[in-house]
Amino acid sequence: MSVTYFISDLHLSSDRQDINECLFRFLENEAVQADALYILGDLFEVWIGDDDVTPFSDSIAKALKALSVQVPIYFIHGNRDFAIRQSFADKAGMTILPEQKVVNLYGRKALLMHGDELCTRDIEYQKFRKKSRGWWWPRLMLMLPLKLRQKIAQNGRQISKNNQKQLTAEIMDVTQVEVEIAMQVHNVDLLIHGHTHRPNVHNFTIGGLPMERIVLGDWYDQGSILVASENALELVDRQFQTH
Repeated sequence: MSVTYFISDLHLSSDRQDINECLFRFLENEAVQADALYILGDLFEVWIGDDDVTPFSDSIAKALKALSVQVPIYFIHGNRDFAIRQSFADKAGMTILPEQKVVNLYGRKALLMHGDELCTRDIEYQKFRKKSRGWWWPRLMLMLPLKLRQKIAQNGRQISKNNQKQLTAEIMDVTQVEVEIAMQVHNVDLLIHGHTHRPNVHNFTIGGLPMERIVLGDWYDQGSILVASENALELVDRQFQTH
C-alpha cells in the first residue's frame, strides 16, 4: 500500500534521547516503506545555525540521509528551527519547501505548513515571526559568534516559556478565519499543519463546501504521525521505549 508520512514538532535535543530513538526506529522500520516523508517544522528544540555541529546533530542528519537514499524527505521551517539552511538540508538529504506548500496527495490537493502563521491572536509572537523570517535579522544573527548565539537562544527560550504561561489556550491556537483564508487562497479542502501541539482532525465548511484541517501532535510524550494513503488519513502515535 502506498503511504506518505507527516510529522512535526519533534523538538529533538541531546537531552531527550528517548525522542531521538523513537525517530530512529520510525525512520528505519516504517518511513523506509513510504512514498515520501514530510517534516512540517520544529524538527529540533532549537537550531542556532548549521555551523553548530555536534555528535547529536550529526546522528540526526545521518539517520535522515540514510532514509533519503530511498525516500524523498521534505522539510518546512518551524518557529524553533527557522535557521536551518541548505548546508544541513544537504547533509540530511532534505528538500526545503516554502512556508506554505500545496502538494498532490493521492489525487487530493493538500496545503502544508508549520502553522504558526495561523496563530494571529498571539500578537507579540507574530511580531517576532515577521522579524525572524525577514532578510536582515537572520543574517545578522548568523554572523554572531556561535557561543553568543547559544547564549541568546537559551535566554530566548526562557523568555518564551515565561511568556507562554501568561497566554490563554485560545491565544496560542489558530485563528479560524486565517485557516479559511489560507485554504481559499490555495484552493484546497485539506490543510495539514503542526505547531499547536493539539493533534486532531477538524471538519468544517467554507461556502457550504466540506473542509478538513489535520493538526499533527508533538513528540514530547509519544511520536505523533499522520499516515496518508489513497483511502485514508490517520493520526497515530508511536510509543517511546522504556529502558
